[in-house]
Amino acid sequence: MATIIEAGLKSEAIKPDIGARVFNTKDELLGGDLAGEIMDLLEQRGVLVFPRIDFSDEEHVAFTRTLGTFARELRGEDIYKVTLDTGQNATAEYLKAAFFWHFDGFMSPMPIRASLLAAKVLSEPGTGDTEFANTYAAYEALSDEDKRQLKGLIAVHALAATQLDLTPEPSFAQWQEWRAVGRKELPLVWDHRSGRKSLVIGNSAHNILGMDPLDGEELLIRLRDFATRPEFSYRHEWQVGDLVMWDNTGSLHRATPYPLDSGRMLHRTKLEGDEPIA
Repeated sequence: MATIIEAGLKSEAIKPDIGARVFNTKDELLGGDLAGEIMDLLEQRGVLVFPRIDFSDEEHVAFTRTLGTFARELRGEDIYKVTLDTGQNATAEYLKAAFFWHFDGFMSPMPIRASLLAAKVLSEPGTGDTEFANTYAAYEALSDEDKRQLKGLIAVHALAATQLDLTPEPSFAQWQEWRAVGRKELPLVWDHRSGRKSLVIGNSAHNILGMDPLDGEELLIRLRDFATRPEFSYRHEWQVGDLVMWDNTGSLHRATPYPLDSGRMLHRTKLEGDEPIA
């Protein structure tokens, strides 16, 4: 596809309905002058790839700060280490749920706006990729009948739902621990203040209020399968030094399987959300 150069931002579409590669230099990105264009492009494309930009942690944080309000991690760190090594990440066990389609921060008053993930150590080729799906594009492609059916429907989201993917027969003690985190009722369709709409789905959604539980699960599965079809999704094959940014308010993501002892390490920063799901 042809490179698009617009007001200093150098980008190339990856697929018609998702993704763009950004080719500006490190200095251009860190200068902050492109921040508005980057965020506009992110909303349009869902996922931005900065190939082999090779940010240090300090540059990664500085770049994130140019784009909006920086979101620190729960323990106050600027950088979250995405690894299954419990010696590097005390919450590594919960990261195994990231092998399933999800969005981040479903329990928060406002989900984070975006995440920026940088590759430091990779697993063997063909493993440990990250997949993204554009839930704006998926909603827009639904039939009018589906859009009418989804209007006003509310799904229940909970940590317990995400953990059942990994442990389908938990002990009662495990179940109580997951339930203690709480639950959130969210509309199936996010009516954004921009006027656009996106699907609010993923492995945290467990049933739909007012529907037979099996019928509700069936609808959630059908919507997930539709939203993650090839035309709405992109699989990023990591190279060390890549930075990938995605719109957490209008996309799903998941990691593809990789050996748990591979040493795979990615570093993440986040932007604070500024819009509740409504």
